[in-house]
Amino acid sequence: MDLDWLQLFKDIAHTRSISRGAVMNGLTQSAASQAVQEMERRLGVQLLDRSSRPLNVLPAGQLLYEFARDVLRRRQDLMAQLEELKSERNNVVRVAAIYSVGLSEMTRLEEEFRRRMPGVRIEVSYLRPEKVYDAVAEDRVDLGLVSYPSSTREVTATPWREEPMVAACNPRHRFARRKSIRVAELSGETFIGFDEDLPISREIERFLKEHGVRVQVPLRFDNIQSMKEALRIEPAVSILPLPMLASDVAEGRLVAIRLEEPLTRPLGVLQRRKKVLTAAARVFLDVLRLAA
Repeated sequence: MDLDWLQLFKDIAHTRSISRGAVMNGLTQSAASQAVQEMERRLGVQLLDRSSRPLNVLPAGQLLYEFARDVLRRRQDLMAQLEELKSERNNVVRVAAIYSVGLSEMTRLEEEFRRRMPGVRIEVSYLRPEKVYDAVAEDRVDLGLVSYPSSTREVTATPWREEPMVAACNPRHRFARRKSIRVAELSGETFIGFDEDLPISREIERFLKEHGVRVQVPLRFDNIQSMKEALRIEPAVSILPLPMLASDVAEGRLVAIRLEEPLTRPLGVLQRRKKVLTAAARVFLDVLRLAA
């Protein structure tokens, strides 16, 4: 039985008047009377004694009235809880990002977002690329940030920005005083690499192979922070996104050397297909676009 009919019957039984119940539900008296008759037909019992004024609610009608009251109260509770949930979702933007987006980068983005949307917080989860796609597809986050973005059946990818890639090493390395370097000069060098299954690793290997360069890769990591720590210790080089090296270069821990044959890393934003973003998520998306 439809909830609108339950609401109508509850109002009729409460006021003991079909005409008053009809007005409360925006119906004509005739339409309300027909609805009651249809309920009686479906249930196979008489609900109201219409011969008295005010009308009398019969025992079956009293049972239906109590049932309607309970069901409609539960509907009110459900709607209130849903509104509360929507309010909570409007007060947080959930973002999944690959490790190499960087904490410092996210901090700058969050500061600008808080300036625009005070009282709304950002929840950031740092994940491997495939896990970012899963989080977006399963609607566990509002937006995803990945490198080498590509759309899938569940997820739409849009370009965000291009980051220059540079050779990186510690200040004691023989390349440390160089302003630029040809890719061919990396041949034979000890190289700190990304895990082989990451898109950035495949792209760097393609780039090196394209220029006829072979390197020795004793260590591989799935995040840039670990790679930078290895570079500080090892007499090795790597190819990393320039923005992720800014603080290390400024503090003298690492050196960034321009590649004479340019290489960039594309970053993109992931959204679940057909998902309607909250107002707060749309503002964060605007912050991302401006930061590009």
